[in-house]
Amino acid sequence: MYYFWTVRLIRFVVIFFILATIISGYFYPGGNIHNESQVGYSITHNFLSDLGGYQSRSNEKNFISAALFNTSMILFAFVGIAFLFVPRLFKDNFINYVLSTIGSLFFFLGTIFFAGVGLTPHDLFLENHIFFALNAFRFLIPALIFYFIVLLRSSLHNKYAITIIVLLIFTFSYVLYQLVSASPLESVDKMVEQAIFQKIIALVNVISIFSLSFAFSERLKKLNLD
Repeated sequence: MYYFWTVRLIRFVVIFFILATIISGYFYPGGNIHNESQVGYSITHNFLSDLGGYQSRSNEKNFISAALFNTSMILFAFVGIAFLFVPRLFKDNFINYVLSTIGSLFFFLGTIFFAGVGLTPHDLFLENHIFFALNAFRFLIPALIFYFIVLLRSSLHNKYAITIIVLLIFTFSYVLYQLVSASPLESVDKMVEQAIFQKIIALVNVISIFSLSFAFSERLKKLNLD
């Protein structure tokens, strides 16, 4: 049970998200917030959320892309559930167990907000969509701080703690950027800047979470849990 939740499921959701995003981009009809006539999806001119809209920015039906992308976002709720199993992997040290429990609760909240992004397409529930998108990363910051401490205190290789600190730096930078950056509606340049930054932080997040599954796998072997 522990291996399924803390290793297999985490890896599955990450791989599904990456594949779903690529396929969604292929089927996206076109358009961005400044140009309805754009053909197809652009890495630099479209946000990830564009993939989840009921209609594309060109006002065409976007069923395939929306179904795949929104499903991939909703599945992150299961990653949150998986993290609720992780504290058990650090049960050999009471402080680590408590810290990982707190960290997992924040991870759970963050992933629930990511799922909320998938449940609120931007063209149908814009205010709710923005609320979930902005706050999802903010919950990850305390989660990463707690897990960074746990991994440093554990017997695991320091490469996993380094993974956490890199993710924390990127996530914190992105949250600050969200607070100070101008609206992407202001200009094409702002849209491109934000679209690129969003994809970088998304990629760093999924790669880091995927990497952590190997740390959890090592702990499972040590504790003889399955």
